[in-house]
Amino acid sequence: MTQLSGLLDTEAIRKDFPILDRLVHDDRKLVYLDNAATSQKPRQVLDALGEYYERYNANVHRGVHVLAEEATALYEGARDKVAAFINAPSRDEVIFTKNASESLNLVANMLGWADEPYRVDSETEIVITEMEHHSNIVPWQLLSQRTGAKLKWFGLTDDGRLDLSNIDEIITEKTKIVSFVLVSNILGTVNPVETIIRRAQEVGALVCIDASQAAPHMPMDVQALQADFVAFTGHKMCGPTGIGVLWGRQELLEDLPPFLGGGEMIETVSMHSSTYAPAPHKFEAGTPPIAQAVGLGAAIDYLSAIGMDKILAHEHALTEYAVKRLGEVPDLRIIGPTTAEDRGAAISFTLGDIHPHDVGQVLDEEGIAVRVGHHCARPVCLRYGIPATTRASFYLYSTPAEIDALVDGLEHVRNFFG
Repeated sequence: MTQLSGLLDTEAIRKDFPILDRLVHDDRKLVYLDNAATSQKPRQVLDALGEYYERYNANVHRGVHVLAEEATALYEGARDKVAAFINAPSRDEVIFTKNASESLNLVANMLGWADEPYRVDSETEIVITEMEHHSNIVPWQLLSQRTGAKLKWFGLTDDGRLDLSNIDEIITEKTKIVSFVLVSNILGTVNPVETIIRRAQEVGALVCIDASQAAPHMPMDVQALQADFVAFTGHKMCGPTGIGVLWGRQELLEDLPPFLGGGEMIETVSMHSSTYAPAPHKFEAGTPPIAQAVGLGAAIDYLSAIGMDKILAHEHALTEYAVKRLGEVPDLRIIGPTTAEDRGAAISFTLGDIHPHDVGQVLDEEGIAVRVGHHCARPVCLRYGIPATTRASFYLYSTPAEIDALVDGLEHVRNFFG
């Protein structure tokens, strides 16, 4: 068995994840390398979800009976856990959404409806990057179409990094918002946050960070980031689907208008007008994802007990090993950084002229689960002139043996297609 330094006790950790014991295609042991799409869930999260529905299920906030009070305490307790996990100055800066896409849409719509000095209109510019997930492209395209704002973006270098050579021309005095991914879901690139934020602050632009591929894998400190908004999702960090987070600076949340209207987000309502509750409830219209928030809280407890710094070190060692092993596969081309430095634990690649969908299908027959396609980042594929990629992505329960299985599977793919 391959021995690497810095690895977690994956034998013990994997016992918490029942799905990892599955056999697929009758007799193949599951090798799950699709963690950038969604992570698996430990028993502690599954148990928390079951216990909520079995013992505490009720709607939150205004109910006065015991179940409503207990459900409210669990829901708001999850908010406290998120705030501590990301080192938010205030729990009231944590907004629950259904996913990171909704979080990013929330920011875009707040700015589209805001008054000055935040309002995005035909005289302003929006800046994104060419490596964004579609969730951080389409909302800004929609906002630009609605307001007449100019959409600009940073291009990519040949080695999968942002081209910041013209940063002063891209981020100008007209820029109102700069929104970019912290870790690319397709390239694995960890972006230079400080450089981008420093320039944005020079011109007075707001900064929104998509941390969907960062929050599950590394320590998150929103105060150290110095961004204005940070979005991430629960299902990629051992939590359930249907729960996302938007963190925003308190003064911005107080000033900006709500995106959705309805129950819970109001203070008073008449037939003529309404006033709104303070943040975060101002941005959480209707019945929220209660059980999902409880599950996310349990996931945060689980990850925090292991230690995000240890998870980061584990994934770095795995990624370094994976880059080395994949480099031994003939005709394989990594799309993105080809070293483990400044990259996350998702590696996209092509294999000669074999279509990624064919690669994925043959690997699946071997029990190896990877992701194929554009990975909701089609502009990246267009930039590098490829139809799609195969992506392997790792997490705290991933092992060197699974990387070896991937490499062996790729040899089987090559033999299969001659």
